[in-house]
Amino acid sequence: MSSTPSIPSALAPDSGAHAHGSQRLGALTLAALGVVFGDIGTSPLYAFKEAFNGPHAMAVTPENVLATLSALLWAVLIIVSIKYVWIVLKYDNDGEGGVLALTALAHRITHDAPRRSVLVVSAGVFAAALFYGDAIITPAISVLSAVEGVSVATPRFEHVIEPITIGILIGLFLIQKKGTSSVGAFFGPVTVVWFLTLAAMGIHSIALNPMVLQAVNPMHALHFAVDHPTAAFVLLSAVFLALTGGEALYADMGHFGAKAVRLAWYGLVFPCLMLNYFGQGALVLRDAAAAANPFFLLAPKGLLIPLVVLATAATVIASQATISGAFSMTLQASRLGYLPRVRILHTSDAEKGQIYIPSVNWLMLLAVIALVLSFKSSGALAAAYGIAVSGTMIITTLLTAFVTFIAPRTWRRPTLVALALFTLLELGFFLSNLNKLGEGGWFPLTLGGLIFLMLTTWKEGSRRVEDQRRKIDIPMADFVGGPLPDVPLVEGTAVYLTSDPTIVPSALFHNLKHFKVMHEQTVFLHVLNDNAPYVSDADRLHLTQIAPGAWTLAVRFGFREEPDIPAALAGVSKLPAADLGMLTLEPMRTTFFVARSSVADGPGTLPAWRSALYGWMTRQAEGAATCYRLPANQVVELGTQVML
Repeated sequence: MSSTPSIPSALAPDSGAHAHGSQRLGALTLAALGVVFGDIGTSPLYAFKEAFNGPHAMAVTPENVLATLSALLWAVLIIVSIKYVWIVLKYDNDGEGGVLALTALAHRITHDAPRRSVLVVSAGVFAAALFYGDAIITPAISVLSAVEGVSVATPRFEHVIEPITIGILIGLFLIQKKGTSSVGAFFGPVTVVWFLTLAAMGIHSIALNPMVLQAVNPMHALHFAVDHPTAAFVLLSAVFLALTGGEALYADMGHFGAKAVRLAWYGLVFPCLMLNYFGQGALVLRDAAAAANPFFLLAPKGLLIPLVVLATAATVIASQATISGAFSMTLQASRLGYLPRVRILHTSDAEKGQIYIPSVNWLMLLAVIALVLSFKSSGALAAAYGIAVSGTMIITTLLTAFVTFIAPRTWRRPTLVALALFTLLELGFFLSNLNKLGEGGWFPLTLGGLIFLMLTTWKEGSRRVEDQRRKIDIPMADFVGGPLPDVPLVEGTAVYLTSDPTIVPSALFHNLKHFKVMHEQTVFLHVLNDNAPYVSDADRLHLTQIAPGAWTLAVRFGFREEPDIPAALAGVSKLPAADLGMLTLEPMRTTFFVARSSVADGPGTLPAWRSALYGWMTRQAEGAATCYRLPANQVVELGTQVML
């Protein structure tokens, strides 16, 4: 039982917004401001500055400043305003966005082309792996760039920038287990204040030097590219830093709907960001020395400390969004079979999307602290930032183009032309960022490669385990078609969890071997992780009687749902009598049997190092009993060994 492969109706524009029903668009827009735009909203702290600092710094001349602003404005307009906010938000998987949701959507329409499906899924998984690099770098560069404002206000405190940054980051990761519900109400208003502050600072500076508005003309960027092609190519890596939060617009659309995201972007975020960037340009035109830190030098000296505090709050919000995104990405990867089960804690009774994954949280904290101590400044980290995000953007564009090409839509041709142009531009950004490979760009690529290796190893190892079991296990049809074992029947119901309903679970054989009994009722339960984010109650269960006293039960969960088998089994009594047969499930008379595999040493078809990696990941996996919320006093776990 699986979802029917087809072109989903979700490709219609704004289909995600219906999930919010009676919620007011204004409230959704305010909430979106506090989550979706935190990353891109803090880019003014370091994006414009990077063009005139570091090993690839340009000279501070009117021509260079206007060219930088012109390139920045039109890059944001094309990639974020048009590509993401206008086009890509139309491509949701039953209301959910993000590269893994897009991958699942593409996979659903390539079921009849295995090779093409493998290519599509591999690209999406690699993009997800790169996302983890972004999620680790964002807290480090955002908080570090905000705290660096202290050195502008009081240079003698420059030596405490790293300790303050690390202290803030530790506090941020420590509170993750409490969830965001208690502080979420403040995120939107704080972000609104932040964007209005950006606009006010920019307007004041532009008023002092209005000639900077000439940069609205794209010819400044085009002439610079023609006259100085090498410098323009290098400039792209700095300009790209203003786009780094674009992927979050798509990833978080499921929480608020496309309408709220569009309204917030076009109505507030985009104009405020551009006003601030142009204000920084106007300041640098007046004082070339201000290029060292144009954002904080925009503020009057008396307001510098409050600005540092506000900037720090904004970067914490931006970091919170990427950390939560890493949790969600891990959950989706696990549901889609690319990661083993991990311990997931839901931090809100009202919002199922608010989760906390301890293992991911602490690994990210260690990685972020290591980044701060290694790179020491936001400028150094900027070199590592662009590669991961630009790689993810290219894959998102290609997957979107693939789905567009398959989908029979009237707007297919113009969309494909636009996506081709986006791909060329993003490829330029990616190649430009490769110039910084030796300065830190190696980090996200290395991290992404390692994570991709882990994701694909788990998927491949799990597939081989299933293939091996099919060879040695007895088909279910043979088991129920012949005479059942001549053993005593005991009262109650035995529920055997199985990953493949067509074969007899090994746990049943172990049960017969050691205890030599069967239960009056035997249920073979198979959990299906659907490609859709959510599954309706009507589609949750599929029960089939296969023999007297024996049933197969398929339980479906969406990849954004929390599997809860006892809760799902409560719906068995509501099934039609023809499907139910004589099955009666009494919770206190039901025992769950679970098999747990371990990798044994020996010759196999998988390389030894990869088999060892799969074995290590198996040992880190959360047990099925915990994952599916099975009552601890009703679970019997039986071990099996396999060779890969």
